[in-house]
Amino acid sequence: MPTKLARFTRKVVTLAQKAVVGNAKPAVQRGNGGYADWVIVSIHGLKTYLDLPYRRLLDVLYEMPRISRLLGLEPFELPDFTTVCTRMQELKMPIWRRLLRLSAELHETGEIQAIDATGMDRVAASQHYAKRTNYTFRAVKTTALIDCKTGAILDIHCSMKQPHDTQIAWQLLTRNLDKLTILTADKGYDWELLRYKLRSEGVKPVIKHREFGWHGVANNVLLDDTTYHQRSNIEAMFFALRRKYGEIVRARTWFGQFRELVLKCAVRNTELALDGSNG
Repeated sequence: MPTKLARFTRKVVTLAQKAVVGNAKPAVQRGNGGYADWVIVSIHGLKTYLDLPYRRLLDVLYEMPRISRLLGLEPFELPDFTTVCTRMQELKMPIWRRLLRLSAELHETGEIQAIDATGMDRVAASQHYAKRTNYTFRAVKTTALIDCKTGAILDIHCSMKQPHDTQIAWQLLTRNLDKLTILTADKGYDWELLRYKLRSEGVKPVIKHREFGWHGVANNVLLDDTTYHQRSNIEAMFFALRRKYGEIVRARTWFGQFRELVLKCAVRNTELALDGSNG
């Protein structure tokens, strides 16, 4: 029976090839062709899954010819670690978002979804870089939308600023209205216009009200507690994401950090699917 690592590699290669627009190119082309985008995406998926630095990851893959060949490469054809690092910055964000969407589609989602936000710590940059890029926030505000039945991460939103949750929510939810049936959220998303917009799209909002007076208290009493408490699944997801794949983003640029977070979510979805299917 193939190892879990081999099964993960096959799955991430398949997802990466689908995430790249057009027909998948050969793994490596001589001359100006270089390594195909899907190879770079797959290697980054393995890096996140194994939680290894670039240089050590390529050393490990060199000693694992079976895994290397699943990437369409012989060990001696593996790219240099500097190539893998640089190419991640060059690949556009839509590729990584498609990878996340495809990984979420590995799961049969349920009727209840949840939204919440957390901060993912950033590695400290040099003083010169911090001044040049206005590098001021120590954490990336990360808002996630998950399926409560499977724990699959449907989408995320990243910000270097600290916008209010309600400002982010509709932007994130608009991209995923076809996946929503019942949305649960805490008091940070208490906004009547958001509830109205969700209802107009056929989505039932189960969002806690802020209790500034009797009106908020009364509305909270009427909430379906069983449905609302499904929201705890997203807190468990954030905990698992940090514990398994690290709570620090290491890319030096803000757009690199966004790609890194999207990749962590896609890898988690893929591993969850493998654990659920055992194959």
